[in-house]
Amino acid sequence: MNPDMYMQRLRARTDKETLAVGRRPRFFINTYGCQMNARESEQLSGALELAGFEPAPLETEADLVLYNTCCVRENAENKIIGNLGLSKFRKETKPDLIVVFCGCMAREKEMLAYLTERHGYIDIIFGTNNRRRFPEMLCKFLETGQRVIDVSDDAQTDAPESDMDARALVARHRQYKTGVNVMYGCDNFCAYCIVPYVRGRERSREPGDILREVAALADDGVKEIMLLGQNVNSYGANLKSPVTFAELLRKVNGVGKLSRIRFMTSHPKDFSDELIDALRDCEKVCKSVHLPLQSGSGRVLAAMNRRYTQEGYLALTERLRASVPGVAITTDIIVGFPGETEEDFLETLRVVNRVRFEGAFTFLYSKREGTPAAKMSDAVPAQIMKDRFKRLLETVNPIILAKNQSRVGETVQVMAEDDPPGKNGTLTGRADDNTLVHFCGKNPVAPGELLNVRITEAKTFYLTGTEA
Repeated sequence: MNPDMYMQRLRARTDKETLAVGRRPRFFINTYGCQMNARESEQLSGALELAGFEPAPLETEADLVLYNTCCVRENAENKIIGNLGLSKFRKETKPDLIVVFCGCMAREKEMLAYLTERHGYIDIIFGTNNRRRFPEMLCKFLETGQRVIDVSDDAQTDAPESDMDARALVARHRQYKTGVNVMYGCDNFCAYCIVPYVRGRERSREPGDILREVAALADDGVKEIMLLGQNVNSYGANLKSPVTFAELLRKVNGVGKLSRIRFMTSHPKDFSDELIDALRDCEKVCKSVHLPLQSGSGRVLAAMNRRYTQEGYLALTERLRASVPGVAITTDIIVGFPGETEEDFLETLRVVNRVRFEGAFTFLYSKREGTPAAKMSDAVPAQIMKDRFKRLLETVNPIILAKNQSRVGETVQVMAEDDPPGKNGTLTGRADDNTLVHFCGKNPVAPGELLNVRITEAKTFYLTGTEA
């Protein structure tokens, strides 16, 4: 059946319910994980609004609660399972509460079995590659009262998602900025990473579809776009008419009404000189690159299947800084990968001191069943991991602080956020290089407005300033 037919049936049902109870049914979405999950939650939110639901201000006030999940790290999974308890408790007192569980965790076989057997109160479960069938699943559950589980892999037909992308126009978390998926899945199979197994192989969207979506968003008031993919640098390789990510960036840069373009995430092995040139030349592309290092040790990088060397990574960052003045380079670093020695860890610190990152997300290694690393026997003892993690932070954070302190007295362009004003009316925004800036504005400031801010104070994780 055409997806629009399911949407019409849902709308008729919710309209009838609204007349009966005097208000529309409400939904609440819990989103965990990456920016792509956030974008997909917007799509699901848009679908629910078209179906006649309205957002609930609090989870406890919702008639439908949806968990859009992440399984990259064990801590994230444990948090999600713990939070599910609230819905279980509410379901006992409100039997007609609809509980939906979707995303990466639903694609793990062991987790799916656990959810099916131990969490019978979950009404709908679906995976990462069949979100566009959510209206159909919801319709079937409401009409039959029977649990719906669908984690099939619709990867080949789901990639364009033009219907879901259109619905996301009406349900953005922020009206002035959002993400746009340019590709799905990953072909890298890093030894520690579960993503290729739950998201599938790489599929790129056609550039024309992406450009039409970006143009529609810009016409609808979006000022900043983030182009999203597990590895955007390999975008376009599997299209019938291959297009590089650098070429796509230049095309998006030509879309009128946009002020800023960001992208995430980049894999060092695919970061080409062509992309560096596009980053340099495109005036709307923010001079900010997230470039996961993971480890500074060549031996550990090989065991991780990262397919670059310490020397190659250092050479890439040097080319970036030479070609794109003022570029901010942020990174991800894993501590305690199986077999990591003290010498390996010291190599990571060496890279940190050499590159001097503007920001870093640091993690303890998290074992993910189903990955090659999970079978490795030479685990790093927990106490050693924690000690190395502490030493890593003691190296990274002073560098970030020093870099921020060097910017005191500068005037930077900031895009104002829509967060509530803080103490003494302080506003919040992001600089071109994605640094968080708290500032005092002279006049009422509209979210998405670009302002010049003079930096007066620096902290490790943010800058403070006054509108110039």
